[in-house]
Amino acid sequence: MKKEDNDNRLFLLDAFALIYRGYYAFINNPLRNSRGQNVSAIVGFINTLYDLLSNEKPSHLAVVFDSSDDTTDRKKEHDFYKANREKMPEDIAYAIPIIKEIIDAFNIPRLELEGFEADDIIGTIAKKKEKDHKVYMVTPDKDFAQLVSSNIFMYKPSRQGKGVEILGVDEVKKKWDVDQPEQVIDILGLWGDSVDNIPGIPGIGEKTAKKLVKQYGSVEGLIENAEKLSGKQKENVIQFSEQGLISKKLATIILDVPVDVSDDDLVVSEPDKEKLREIFAKLEFRNIGKKILGDDYSANVKTEGQIDIFGSQTDEIQAGKDLNNTDHNYHILNSKEDISKFIADVHTAGVVAFDTETSGLDPITATLVGMSFCIKAGSAYYIHLSEVHDEACKTLDAFREIFEDKKILKIGQDIKFDMHVLKNYKLEIDGPIFDTMVAHYLVEPEKRHTLEYLSEPFSATLQ
Repeated sequence: MKKEDNDNRLFLLDAFALIYRGYYAFINNPLRNSRGQNVSAIVGFINTLYDLLSNEKPSHLAVVFDSSDDTTDRKKEHDFYKANREKMPEDIAYAIPIIKEIIDAFNIPRLELEGFEADDIIGTIAKKKEKDHKVYMVTPDKDFAQLVSSNIFMYKPSRQGKGVEILGVDEVKKKWDVDQPEQVIDILGLWGDSVDNIPGIPGIGEKTAKKLVKQYGSVEGLIENAEKLSGKQKENVIQFSEQGLISKKLATIILDVPVDVSDDDLVVSEPDKEKLREIFAKLEFRNIGKKILGDDYSANVKTEGQIDIFGSQTDEIQAGKDLNNTDHNYHILNSKEDISKFIADVHTAGVVAFDTETSGLDPITATLVGMSFCIKAGSAYYIHLSEVHDEACKTLDAFREIFEDKKILKIGQDIKFDMHVLKNYKLEIDGPIFDTMVAHYLVEPEKRHTLEYLSEPFSATLQ
């Protein structure tokens, strides 16, 4: 689309519909950070928002939130409305204030009005702005089809590899088999909506509702011609006519919400990158941060009270750091003196992380090639072992006192494997053990538990 066409395009995002959509997109494999916080809804929403900003480059945009259901006129007049909805999942409740904070950091207008649903605010603004703007209602919610006009469109974000779907008047007419988009209200009134607990008329589903609206034009037209029907359908339309009219009213999006926003209020501004950097780092969003803020972004930012696995305060790790530009001390244990000093340091630290380097993955038949150790960040040790079994056993005997010390904490990845290997070399492991693979399984059983995966600041799935 040419740039001049972008200058009068307004995108209105249905916040809760997109938040729930993001949350349930990962329901079978939730995205969690190192603190166990489920950030699926946040990731899903950010991806949708950023894709929209990047691909569409809109001139005007706003994100619209629902107010409390209990304050709306629909709820006050009809207590059954949305009464069947389950309590908001805790993970979504946790995500909402963070999402609002992110929206504000993007410098995007955030609209919310007590007593009104997002549908009504979006509908009112869309109808007001359609004279001067192409308005795109960003939502997967089918109810918005009733608002589509020559200048108002439904914009369904991409999902599961499917591209963006934009519905104009012709698309709505075809999809719903109606003469005018407004007749979608009548179809919903007859069909009902189980999500919002709108009852409709019993016995009338989607296909029948479309057929009856096609034939009689509206809910009112159907009721007026109820005598032309037959059997149970005739009986239901007559008996539940009032319920059908109430259902139509509940399905109708309000277009006179007392909300007044100028074009200037909706102009897309440059984001506050420092604020976004702070939020993303706190959430441990590595890939999202790089995608939005650039390659110099790092999620490895120290937060208050953050402790490393050795019990000391962690240092802040800046972006772009690797072995070539980061202070580190790697030692080869070549002599008895080196080994003695290392063992003394382990006793002082009271903790040691270790790993066996083997010739294969079968702990029974594998040969032990060497061992690596770490007792503090940035400092590691390695000892090479003889291929001759008895010689390797003699070398390892010097480490017996730390492996069998009941006070020293031993840390490893898949320690069961290491225990089997070391047992073949006459070395037992005693005392407290912390297995990072087992620990991660307990926190996120559905994820991968490899050392490479655990070494990432955050899951690589957070694109």
